[in-house]
Amino acid sequence: MTDLAPDQTLATLLRIADALERIAPAPRKAADLTLADAFVWQPAGSDLVPVAKVNRVALSLLRGVDRVRDTLAENTERFARGLPANNVLLWGARGMGKSSLVKSVHADTNQRLDGEALPLKLIEIHREDIESLPALMGILRVDPHRAIVFCDDLSFDGDDTSYKSLKAALDGGVEGRPGNVVFYATSNRRHLLPRDMMDNERSTSINPGEAIEEKVSLSDRFGLWLGFHKCSQDEYLEMIDGYVAHFGLKFAAEELRRDALEWSTTRGSRSGRTAWQYIQDLAGRLGTRLED
Repeated sequence: MTDLAPDQTLATLLRIADALERIAPAPRKAADLTLADAFVWQPAGSDLVPVAKVNRVALSLLRGVDRVRDTLAENTERFARGLPANNVLLWGARGMGKSSLVKSVHADTNQRLDGEALPLKLIEIHREDIESLPALMGILRVDPHRAIVFCDDLSFDGDDTSYKSLKAALDGGVEGRPGNVVFYATSNRRHLLPRDMMDNERSTSINPGEAIEEKVSLSDRFGLWLGFHKCSQDEYLEMIDGYVAHFGLKFAAEELRRDALEWSTTRGSRSGRTAWQYIQDLAGRLGTRLED
């Protein structure tokens, strides 16, 4: 190797330094939770992306879920006021307003606090990003705001082991869950795992009981389990009537009842989602815009 002149050595070192600078990850930006009341977590850049307008409905329009609504609202308000509160798992029948309830309760809580405390933040984390939850917790831990970390349609399948990251972030680890964070999740499954996966653990494990216990213990990290069940015909029609009154849709009562029941029959389902889909169809036929 030939010796380089001092100026050549310096130039080479500068080029190396520039190359390293270009490939080095960008410094993490401090999260600014004052930009909005709701955010979406993007782990690739450790970013909290503000949501200008949250897709939600008024809390008064969520019918047939009075008990779970009141329980979730009480837990959320206690948390927003700095009092002890639980992580919450909302589980059960599809289309019954689990995720809608979380978003509506968040907005309603901030409205009722009305400046008594810092605004409560809602941060959505996608199911596939659960392994990055500890990083998100680290960012929120040093922020003065209180935050609900929300994961919609949370479940685990096959050989997925990311549930271990969730367990550690919720209760385990040296640091534990930050005092200014609670975790809300919705799922169609009470134990977040399919029955065939749990049965497979029983048949293949040396100690089946311990294998099952590890997975079921994930649900134990949630202090509140709020169950959602299929609604009755009367509850379904009550949802329809609530939407019709709220949006001022003009339709004869008897014809509305008959039309709404036919809609649910053709879909083989009665739920809040079915009721909302019917209202969208009805408003379209009436030439009415649905504006809140």
